[in-house]
Formats: sequence, C-alpha cells, structure tokens
Amino acid sequence: MLPSRTISLAIPRNWLDLYETIWKPEFFPKWASGLSHAPLVAEGNGWKAKGPEGPVKIRFTGHNALGVMDHYIDNGFGKEVYVPMRVIANQEGAEVVITVFRQPLMSDEKFAHDVAWVTRDLQALYALMTS
Repeated sequence: MLPSRTISLAIPRNWLDLYETIWKPEFFPKWASGLSHAPLVAEGNGWKAKGPEGPVKIRFTGHNALGVMDHYIDNGFGKEVYVPMRVIANQEGAEVVITVFRQPLMSDEKFAHDVAWVTRDLQALYALMTS
C-alpha cells in the first residue's frame, strides 16, 4: 500500500457547473502547471504533453455523471501513476479533491514537493474559476 495525501479545495461554484467546465483534458493546461508547457495532443486513447521533466502520456477518465476526473500519467519510465480526482458537491459550492500517492523509492522531500505542487495547482484552479 502506498502512503498518500489527499488535498481538497472548496470552490464557490455549483459542482456540476464546475465539473462540466473543467473535465475536458484540453482544460487541464490552464491550471495544472505540469501540463502547461505546450498544448495537449490527442494520441490513441490518451494524450501527449510536454511536462517539466520531458514528454508524458496521460489517460483521462471519460465524461461521467459522478464528477470523477481520474487520470493516469506515464512519464516514460514504464509505469503509470494513478491520480484520483473528484469534483463533489459541497452544498451550493464544490470541493475538488486530488489524492497524491507516494511512489516507491520516492524521498520524503520529493513527496512533499509533489503535494505542494498539487496544492498550488488547485489554488490556480480556484483563481481561474472565481475570477
């Protein structure tokens, strides 16, 4: 079992409206800094992107009625990293939830860095959705 950290952020928008706005893979580079280096390019059942450490392949959960936005990132080392993501109702607002799993052999510092990175990206999403 991998250690994990779940980060959540409340956004004052109807959850379904928020989900419908952000679920498309093409929207991720607007707030997910790891994908903001170039546009995503559709390839087979996934997408190619230029990440901060080089090219990555990403598979996204398809559109659904539950607010699930899970994605799987392959950074070229032969193993996909699962990133669970949800948009859930929080009364008249929404909660965006992302879980970061500490990968095998990952240092404490790298894991803390990844958690901080996801936190910053969620704050960028908040700013984008509330401005």
